[in-house]
Amino acid sequence: MIPTKEEMLTALESKQGKELQKRFSQATVAVCGLGGLGSNIAVSLARAGIGKLILIDFDRVDITNLHRQQYKVSQIGSFKADALCENLKEIAPYVEIEAHAVRITEANLAGLVKDAEIVCEAFDKAEAKAMLTNIVLETMPEKFLVAASGMAGYGSANDIRTRRLSKRFYLCGDGVSDANDGIGLISSRVMLCAAHQAHTVFRILAGEFEV
Repeated sequence: MIPTKEEMLTALESKQGKELQKRFSQATVAVCGLGGLGSNIAVSLARAGIGKLILIDFDRVDITNLHRQQYKVSQIGSFKADALCENLKEIAPYVEIEAHAVRITEANLAGLVKDAEIVCEAFDKAEAKAMLTNIVLETMPEKFLVAASGMAGYGSANDIRTRRLSKRFYLCGDGVSDANDGIGLISSRVMLCAAHQAHTVFRILAGEFEV
């Protein structure tokens, strides 16, 4: 039996506190890229009762994604935006989800994330990361940006960290490793970086800021 919305809210309040849960429930967060980073970020945010998630990715689920991304074998070939929406509805049925199976471009980014207070950058490609980061920082000064750089390989988990680069810009990762250098993407380390990004979202909403 699926719990009622009130039962789910009461359970979250018992773990996170009523005031903090209110902030989470009123928040809208955009997750740009739904691979190893983005799908794990979205799951953490949904479990905590974030009010609305905007999920954006043009790609489809591939068998090579399954070892580190929050998809099922049965979803191979589906758009990631649609598949993740389906999975999140099983985890957190009362979280509002706006899913977009489109490629983010300079032309459509503003419209896609307009309702979000916080934007999570979770792309694979350096050029896409740079494009999103530049546009958000230069044209959306009211939004927080939580981005990632470096989470590949078997390096120490302790090398993954969160840095506050400016008032509204946070960067998570080791800042060094790159899968394009032939270093594999290991599920546990990718998830560590995603957890840093999700946790940064929670801290921002709680009014706790890195120095």
